[in-house]
Amino acid sequence: MSWDPYAALGVSRSAGADDIRKAYRQLAKELHPDVRPNDKAAEERFKRATAAFNLLSDPQQKARFDRGEIDADGNERVGGFRSSGRQSGAYQNAGAGETVFDFGDIFADLFGSSGGGARAGAGGFGRMRGRDLRFTLEIDFLDSINGARRRVNLAEGRTLDVAIPPGVESGQVLRLKAQGGAGVSGGPPGDALVELTVKPHPHFRREGENILLDLPISVAEAVEGARIQAPTPTGPVVLTVPAGANTGMVLKLKGKGVAGTGDQLVKLMVTLADPNDEELRRFVKKWPGREKTPPRPGG
Repeated sequence: MSWDPYAALGVSRSAGADDIRKAYRQLAKELHPDVRPNDKAAEERFKRATAAFNLLSDPQQKARFDRGEIDADGNERVGGFRSSGRQSGAYQNAGAGETVFDFGDIFADLFGSSGGGARAGAGGFGRMRGRDLRFTLEIDFLDSINGARRRVNLAEGRTLDVAIPPGVESGQVLRLKAQGGAGVSGGPPGDALVELTVKPHPHFRREGENILLDLPISVAEAVEGARIQAPTPTGPVVLTVPAGANTGMVLKLKGKGVAGTGDQLVKLMVTLADPNDEELRRFVKKWPGREKTPPRPGG
């Protein structure tokens, strides 16, 4: 770890939300450029304290840092984004009992309702970008393949319209510009970072850019061949089953994969419609070829 945000604020790792806020408020009083102009060392300490407060005042980010999933700069320690561990299917920010801080509140306390904007803005330091907010969103498998638009209500009364592009996967993060926390002293807002989780589909599976499907066919369709309907992510199509097809045969539907770039691979599964069909049993008993068996391992 390049630096310790707890040390930057002078608090222990067990510090609660109020302790973190109080520590940052005290450092801001001492180190803000309006208080100590032209003091580069104080300015750097103030920047570091602000970065620490930005991380530790976000309950989700603080928890991820404490678990070792991200470093003090918010960078992932492992590839990709991890789930927040909360209920999926909705955007998440602060949960019950958690507090989300606003830098504007801090500076309003220190410098009045203007947040120090006039004086700090003259030096170019008071304007600070709002913090990024991280959310999770669970989407259907077909939406991940075809794309979709979703409108989600946030706890503070805002709504976000999210355009889900075709071909997204679980763990992918969408960045919604200027939809995060409010800026300080006229600074720009942060972004909303939306991590996607794709729900499994009862029939389709994804493998790279291809879609996989196991398709049951009858004995008669396998022996004689047939034209049958097969589902795809964009709707059903007619599939030709060749005569003499067998379980495990794979038929390819060109361009029916992810976002029209991959293919759909259909594995045929010869299946008895009624395993207890007495007429079929009587036929098999009289069938001259009943003793013929397929090649088996070890034979």
